[in-house]
Amino acid sequence: MQDILSTMNALRRPPLLIRAARIGVSDYRRDAHLRRHLGDGPLPCCVTALARLIEIEMQLERARQEGAAEYSAARHVDILIAMLGEARLIRAALEMPVS
Repeated sequence: MQDILSTMNALRRPPLLIRAARIGVSDYRRDAHLRRHLGDGPLPCCVTALARLIEIEMQLERARQEGAAEYSAARHVDILIAMLGEARLIRAALEMPVS
């Protein structure tokens, strides 16, 4: 789990995208967000979901850098919100005491 969080921490994106995602993460609803991005069916565990979201985000970042016509800043922010939300869930699970 730490490896995927290290990947998240290493991401460098424009401050405006990150700022918007940080604002939006307070409204993150796992069920709604993940279904929108990963499709219907059973939701994957947080680590798997975050890995898939990172792959999607990397494609969006590549499209942004290339100035692709199909690039959507709104979708990029929405994916970043989901990534931040999943990372928070992973961090919370790591901090839970084992009984």
